[in-house]
Amino acid sequence: MDRRRFIGGTALTAALLPVLGMQGALAAPRGRLLPAALNKGDTVGLVSPSSASSDRLSLQLAREAMEALGLVVKTGEHYDARYGHLAGTDAERAGDLNAMFADKQVKGIVCVRGGSGAARLLPLLDYDRIRANPKVLLGYSDITALHSAIQARTGLVTFHGQIGSGSWNRFNADQFERVFFKRELMHYQNVVVDGDDELVPRKNRTLTLRGGIARGELIGGNLTVLTALAGSPYLPDFTGKILFLEDVEEAPYRIDRMFTTLKLMGALDKIAGFIFGECTDCKPGDGYGSLTLDQIFDDYILPLKIPAYRGAMIGHIREQFIVPVGGRVEMDADAGSFRMLEPVFTGA
Repeated sequence: MDRRRFIGGTALTAALLPVLGMQGALAAPRGRLLPAALNKGDTVGLVSPSSASSDRLSLQLAREAMEALGLVVKTGEHYDARYGHLAGTDAERAGDLNAMFADKQVKGIVCVRGGSGAARLLPLLDYDRIRANPKVLLGYSDITALHSAIQARTGLVTFHGQIGSGSWNRFNADQFERVFFKRELMHYQNVVVDGDDELVPRKNRTLTLRGGIARGELIGGNLTVLTALAGSPYLPDFTGKILFLEDVEEAPYRIDRMFTTLKLMGALDKIAGFIFGECTDCKPGDGYGSLTLDQIFDDYILPLKIPAYRGAMIGHIREQFIVPVGGRVEMDADAGSFRMLEPVFTGA
């Protein structure tokens, strides 16, 4: 996954807004908006807003996973297309997403995969249509661009979690059932299991950066994708929010640079709490040495004097939480957990 080459695309599409003339693209959100509840037997749309799938089997597996969860599948017209590394042109991918939000038969939307390219769609999305047809949107990684823009422009609560072609192991399937079908007020706390003959458990451990309890709406997602939206109208307000982040295959010096961006844009000084998931394969390269992630958190998070912890089961990992972006939560940094404070679906 190489997102860095495409960061410039965000600035380009933002500059084209007056030319594209999208109605409502820059309209302010009208408060928090909840999606309609999802039930077994409902139709979900499979779309590919980012990179193309490398083989047909992954598309088949995405369909089969949704069907195994008890859902009926409708695929986007271009979900299996390819344009360079992308799953179709910008107009095709945005058109599929807009069509799924407009389709009354479709009750939820699941992204087939992440990768790169979702930010290119942001000026092309019909935010008025999305606001008028609030429904579940699920995905992570590059889908952070969609979570952020839809939250900023409509206030709709969306869901950061497993993609259609990802691993639907027992944990992830259980998360889906509990969040969407049972509509539980989820308590997100890592499942800690005894390791291979270790005296103390090591897997899925959390680490408190600064203790305390904070309440607020969740925002965030993939750090690289989120910071690539800096300076655009597609970032939600960070004031009083609980910021959650994750990333993959980013050297610590790049993580440091992205935290610098969040600091310089004033985002970090506004948040009420901080949750870091996993930074998978974020190892320093060759050279004179590197800052550690611990040092980066010490430099940017500790001075904020807010509750903060790291190690949540969020990110490019086999078992991951499905969390509501825009949902109100209470985090307990000492316990390394957070919980939903209220329902995130209409009628729940």
